Amino acid sequence: MNRQEAQEILLLYRPGRADEDNPELIEALDLVKHDPELAKWFETHCALHHAISAKFKQIDVPAGLKEQILSERKIPSVILWWRRPAVLAAATGVVLLAGLASLWLRPVPRDSFPAFRQWMVRTALRTYTMGLETNDLNQIRAYLAQRSTPADYVLPQSLEKAKGTGCDAMHWHGHGVSMVCFRSGKPLGPGEKSDLFLFVIDRSSVPGAPAGDPPQFTKVNKLMTASWTLGNKVYLLAGNGDEEFLRKFR
Repeated sequence: MNRQEAQEILLLYRPGRADEDNPELIEALDLVKHDPELAKWFETHCALHHAISAKFKQIDVPAGLKEQILSERKIPSVILWWRRPAVLAAATGVVLLAGLASLWLRPVPRDSFPAFRQWMVRTALRTYTMGLETNDLNQIRAYLAQRSTPADYVLPQSLEKAKGTGCDAMHWHGHGVSMVCFRSGKPLGPGEKSDLFLFVIDRSSVPGAPAGDPPQFTKVNKLMTASWTLGNKVYLLAGNGDEEFLRKFR
């Protein structure tokens, strides 16, 4: 689960009334503990919920309203109570808070670079099948080109010397993404075929991508990532290690 998905789930979260048995909610709340930016967003979400709830509690129910609703059949008679100044003032406060909430709690855009990075790391962490398994980097380029995903990428010299294991042609929001897999030389776990993953996408397809070199290093879930832009391509390298480890291949 990435930050965007967690925000969508937590938008429905109401403090004190959560479904604690919901596995998606449990996963989203767990991500809050490990993602400072998400934690700050979630704190604001809960604070706004409390503020809006407090405003609703300040609305005084007009005396005799229940009896009036039950006795009056004409709609205009029923809704007249909304025109009372005290009710209008409280309702205006609620509307203002709701407007602020829509700005403060706006989820991260789905097509932004942080969303792209989260999604690609999630792809690397889960069980996947490479479209082509080979250590021939020329075959990898040909395979990707045939599937209209970036094949004219430029590999860092150190990464070009690493052992390739295969690739896959992917799509993200309708844009082609090339995933090229490598082995760093470290022992792999059971069933693992790669521990370095390079994702390449056209620069125009990812708003907010790094402007150029040097690369930006960011820990995402269990993987360290390095991201940079070269020419009209955005590169994202992910591996199981720290920043020093990943710098060896960048």
